[in-house]
Amino acid sequence: MDSSSSSKQGSSDRLLLAALHLIAERGYNGVTTQEIAAEAGLSEKTLFRHFGSKQKLLEAAFDKYHYADEMKKLFSEKLVWELEPDLLLVTETYHEIMNRNRKMIQISLRDDGQLPGFRERTHKHPLQLLEFLTNYFTLMSDKGKIASANPELHAFTFIMMHFGAFMNDLDHRQTYPTIALEPFIQESVKLFARALRP
Repeated sequence: MDSSSSSKQGSSDRLLLAALHLIAERGYNGVTTQEIAAEAGLSEKTLFRHFGSKQKLLEAAFDKYHYADEMKKLFSEKLVWELEPDLLLVTETYHEIMNRNRKMIQISLRDDGQLPGFRERTHKHPLQLLEFLTNYFTLMSDKGKIASANPELHAFTFIMMHFGAFMNDLDHRQTYPTIALEPFIQESVKLFARALRP
C-alpha cells in the first residue's frame, strides 16, 4: 500500500473515531464538522473530502465498526457445531463487540430520530444476526443436535436476552446492580443449551 492511501486510511479512521467520541458525548446536533475535524487533528476540508457531510461520516462509522461483518465471519468459520460452546462463542463475541461500540449504541439511542434513514441502517446489523442464528438453529435441528420447533423465535429470544443484559450494563448496571455480566453469560448459555437439547 502506498503512503498516500495509508495516510488517507489513517485520516478516515481518525475522523470516524473523533465523530463517535464527540457525538456520543454531546449529541449529533451538539457537534460541528469543524470540531470533529479538530478532534481528529485534521482540517474541516479533509472531513468533507473524505465523507461529504457529518451524517455520511456518522453512517460510515456505523458501517465500519458495527458487528455484522464480525458475526458473519464467526458463523462461517468458527463454529464447532456443538450447542453450548457455539452459543458461548456467539454471546461472548456479541458482548465484546457491543461493549467496544458503546459510543455508537449511545448515539443510536439518543440521536436516531434526527437522522433520516439512520434507523434502517443501524437495524440491519441485528437483523443479520437474527438470520445467522436462525440458520444455525435450523442446521443444528436438521443434524438432530437440538429440538427446535421455531428456530427464528429461539434466535430472537436469545438475542433479546443478551441485548437486554448489554443495555443494563450500558446503564452502569443501575437496574440490576448485583448481576455481573460474565456469570450471566455463562448461566444463560447453559440454560438455553439445556432447553434446546433433544
